[in-house]
Amino acid sequence: METLLILVAVVVAFTIYKKLTAPKVTMITKNQLNDLMLDKKSKRSYIDVRTADEFNQKKIKGFKNIPLQSLSKRTNEIDKTLPVVLLCASGSRSMQAARILSKLGYSDLINVRGGIGH
Repeated sequence: METLLILVAVVVAFTIYKKLTAPKVTMITKNQLNDLMLDKKSKRSYIDVRTADEFNQKKIKGFKNIPLQSLSKRTNEIDKTLPVVLLCASGSRSMQAARILSKLGYSDLINVRGGIGH
């Protein structure tokens, strides 16, 4: 019984820890992305974290390709003072990118829910 209580306490503590340390990411739809891109008054960094091959097959004008695998080595290409809009094929890799950038001090992160495929 005591082992079960300890296990439950560990699971609860881990869940709370994950919630508290999760990056603060604004989730937007593809339609909201279109609206952001039409807004020329506000500056943002638009980063596509798909592979170079995926990016070359279906580009979105205004996005810079920094594949997820090389993101941590290329953060010098992303301005920390601007909001960063992240995109991938499904929204999964761009969320991973948000976690990486959040740990590196980026605070205004925006992820396109569902990615380019939706």
